[in-house]
Amino acid sequence: MAQPTNTFDSYDAAGIREDLEDVIYQISPDETPFYSACKKVKASNTLHEWQTDTLRSSADNKHIEGDDTAAEARVATTRLGNYSQIFKNAVSIPDSDEGLKKAGRSAELAYQTLKIAAEQKLDIEKALFSNNARVAGNATTARELAGAPAWMLTNVNFVSASSGANPNGTGSNARTDSGAPTAFTQAKFDDVMQSVWSSGGKPDVCYLSAFQMDIALGFTGNNNQRSSVQAGDKKVVKSLDVYVTPWGTIEFAPTRENRGRDIFIMQSDMWAVGVLRPTKNTALAKTGDSTRRQVLTELTLVCKNEKASGMIADNTVS
Repeated sequence: MAQPTNTFDSYDAAGIREDLEDVIYQISPDETPFYSACKKVKASNTLHEWQTDTLRSSADNKHIEGDDTAAEARVATTRLGNYSQIFKNAVSIPDSDEGLKKAGRSAELAYQTLKIAAEQKLDIEKALFSNNARVAGNATTARELAGAPAWMLTNVNFVSASSGANPNGTGSNARTDSGAPTAFTQAKFDDVMQSVWSSGGKPDVCYLSAFQMDIALGFTGNNNQRSSVQAGDKKVVKSLDVYVTPWGTIEFAPTRENRGRDIFIMQSDMWAVGVLRPTKNTALAKTGDSTRRQVLTELTLVCKNEKASGMIADNTVS
């Protein structure tokens, strides 16, 4: 078949309007499981402090009838602290841009402001998992919060070879990564779970990368159980992978922002975020033919007692 002579088709026509959908499809990771799970508490100083304590070990407690009572020696609480970190992002849109008719959003400034706010949450999640010591900061150095690895001392499975070492557990120094990481195993996981339980912890969640999650899903034995929560007869609304041990039941929570070599076994209510300045969207001063907005958050990580959680460090990532 062929077109009749002098057929004027769409290839010849001018002025055809474009067919552009009035929507923007975004596919980017935006989950922040650790940050979202942490209770938000009020901070009132750039150095947010708290205290930890522990019970003494059990003892043989028996006394003679009518005997005098002697006071026991007591140990002072431990005072810890972490510095607040400022997370700040801004967007600048030329004023001419706001007059343009666009697909997928009615106002460019509003769209870009929402976008940087979502990106900032990812930055916060990454900072909470980062192997950084706290930094007090000064006129030329930004304050920095100590991330989770800097607090983990008691219940840690790590590789001591090739300089691997734990931090002191106060946030003042980072852990030293081993240059000879080894593969994540079920034995490592069970070892840390038992250690946390022995320390008095009640762990409920395990944060790990997708690569380490694949290994965890291969754990053998009756401990590895998968449960589904159903709404209605046929609709599964949530599938939850849990690991049941004598030391506690753990939910696996894959994360994108933690280091792939680190696996955290945490008691959720023993971690918090101290908020000095909640997330705020502010208009910046106008200095030219553009409009600027800033999204700012200032917060820190609170490790209420590191003995309630554990860590499997120095894992291979491929």
